[in-house]
Formats: sequence, structure tokens, C-alpha cells
Amino acid sequence: MEADKQHEKRNIGKIAAKGLLDIVELHVPTVVFAALFGVFIMQIVNRYFFRPLTWPEEFALIAFIWTALLGGLYAKRTDQHVAFTVVYDLMPLQVQRLMRILGNLLLVTAFAIALLPSLDYVRFMAFKRSNVLRIPMNWAYAPFIVFLVVMIGRLGWDIYRDIRTWGDDR
Repeated sequence: MEADKQHEKRNIGKIAAKGLLDIVELHVPTVVFAALFGVFIMQIVNRYFFRPLTWPEEFALIAFIWTALLGGLYAKRTDQHVAFTVVYDLMPLQVQRLMRILGNLLLVTAFAIALLPSLDYVRFMAFKRSNVLRIPMNWAYAPFIVFLVVMIGRLGWDIYRDIRTWGDDR
């Protein structure tokens, strides 16, 4: 009975984590991109038919940061990112696994080294506001911290999975 409760709690945790990741990696970038596109069209219409606006450019820049970083997380999740695998594809499976482990370790190390200084910088930027919309700049750059944390987690999981399956394909 106790084991069933533990299993149920784990499932609830997994469902909640997947839901949170769906919001961060899929829904927020989709909504922000739709807003970006709408504002872009509005900017064009205003420029040619009415009076040029200054705020859409600033909004578009911030929205692009959010869309690119959070959308990049979804690309990693689905393995739809750009990869140059000419040499990798020629290697045996064990060498490919080793290359993935080493490459992911390099990325995890770089992202982990960048995490605290980036967090400090984002916190520091709280005093500065954007010129037109007056948005705090820490809000503009906050997705970078989310990007680093989620990528460290995803890459760490990939490393764990590759080490756990080491030797399975012989």
C-alpha cells in the first residue's frame, strides 16, 4: 500500500514537471511569438499608412529574446536542433555515445560556469528599464537563466542516459 502511494506521488510529480516544462518551452514561446508577429505587422501598417511608432521595435527585440531562448529549449527537448553530424554518423555506436557524453559534458560545464555570473547580471539589471516601454531589463533577460537551468538539466539527463546504457548495443 505504501509503495502505491509513493508511486502515485512520483507520477504526480512527473506530470507537474512535464506541465511546467510545456508552459516554459512550448506555450510561452508560442504566445510571445504570436504577439511579436502581431506587433510587427502593426508596426509596418503604422509606418506606411499612419505615424511610425517607437515601442513596437523595443517590444519585438525583447519578445525575440524570449522566443529564441525558450523555443530553443523545445528544440532540444524534441532533438530538432541543427546538428552537423558528418563525422559522428561514420563512427560506431560506442564512439557516438562517447562523443555525445563528452560534448554534453563540455556544454554542461560551460553552462554551469555561466549560470551564477549570468544570474548576478540579470539581478543587477533590475534597476535599468527599457527606454520606451519602461520594462525592467531583468525581465527582458530572465529567459536566459531559465535556458541555462533547463539545458543543464536536459544535458545532464542525456549524459546519465548514455552512461546507463553503456555497452547495451554490442
